[in-house]
Amino acid sequence: MAATCSWKLDKETGQDALIVKFSNGHVKKAEELDFQLYKHSDDDNPRKKTRRIVVAESDRLPYAGSNFGAGSLQCNNLCRYFVGVLDKETMQMKVHTAQLFNMLPVIPGESAQNEDTKQPETHREKVDALIEAFGTTKQKRALSSRRLNEVGNETLQQAVALAATNVINQKGVEALRNEVVETEAQTDTALFLPPCNTEADKAEDVYPFDQLLSPNEFDALKDVGAKMAALTPEDLQKMRAENCPQTVLRHLELLPKEDTARDRQSRCIWYLSFLLKVSSQKRLTFKFGIEDGCPKIINNKVLRNFTVESFHNGSLRNTLSTSMRMKLAAHCLALLLHMGDQKANLTILHRDIRISDVRMLEVAKAMGLTLSRQSAHSREEVGTQEEHRMASLVLPLVHYDRRIERRKRKRMN
Repeated sequence: MAATCSWKLDKETGQDALIVKFSNGHVKKAEELDFQLYKHSDDDNPRKKTRRIVVAESDRLPYAGSNFGAGSLQCNNLCRYFVGVLDKETMQMKVHTAQLFNMLPVIPGESAQNEDTKQPETHREKVDALIEAFGTTKQKRALSSRRLNEVGNETLQQAVALAATNVINQKGVEALRNEVVETEAQTDTALFLPPCNTEADKAEDVYPFDQLLSPNEFDALKDVGAKMAALTPEDLQKMRAENCPQTVLRHLELLPKEDTARDRQSRCIWYLSFLLKVSSQKRLTFKFGIEDGCPKIINNKVLRNFTVESFHNGSLRNTLSTSMRMKLAAHCLALLLHMGDQKANLTILHRDIRISDVRMLEVAKAMGLTLSRQSAHSREEVGTQEEHRMASLVLPLVHYDRRIERRKRKRMN
């Protein structure tokens, strides 16, 4: 029967066992190597007090290894190693914590050369030096060509940096930001449309509801949706006096009586009102929506999908650019299609989301919606009629040709 042994952690010495690995081969006579251990003199600095250097000297070459710097093994930071020493008399194994050192040969003269320069030579620089000394004509020609390309790239980068500095000094940061916003507004609207399934057989599957609100996000709107469903006519009158978005008020007045449909519609109405509130902001913070009881998953979704991150004085900002407002309009329009039997009022939506009527039509055309006109009561003058733009999703989707405006030529006198 084989003998058994027990092991225990050795806490008496308080020092780690050292495991060395030679990078250039195996050591045949390890007992002839003279090992020395050096530790950092600054014991108070928590980053330097654990630094160790192991030096091994032989008849041919000295070796050195450290647990910090570029030559150290990264596994020391990711794993913890132990070494067990078995006492055959007591059959007990003492376990010591260990560190691994990668022993590299120290070539005489190389370290002195590196001390003269601030940074040690890289592998590429060493190979280039060998090519210059012992390379063939073809290798030297290739080396010269590569160095010329590097000089050309560096010169180009310096020229670009100088040109950018001059433009910033001449126009200023604010003017450049305005140009960026205008450029974003001219970008193709299709890049900011919600996910679309062009091969869908049903109209409600073209812009899937799950892509607008995931099941987890829809479940998070349960409490705030219940508050929307419980609003009284007096509450609606108060909201109307506070200039609540007309799109939200119209859907609140037409809430269905059936419980399941009412619950689903009220959640969508609250989410729509939150998106419209976001569209009126220029800059959003992580605390935005807390007063309204906005779920954290919804707030993170809006910050991630409808804002642009930028740094200002060391802090992170979430701004709502013109392009993001267009994306927000497309998202609201797709949500309204699900809320209104695949029909939506573009005139009221563009007023609530504060974009022009032309841009609202561009979004609707990019989504492939069918456009029409409908008479409605004016909100400014009681008893008068006004014409509203309506959009409906009808299969197949409509493909609109983009008109390219041509400048008129000036007549030569």
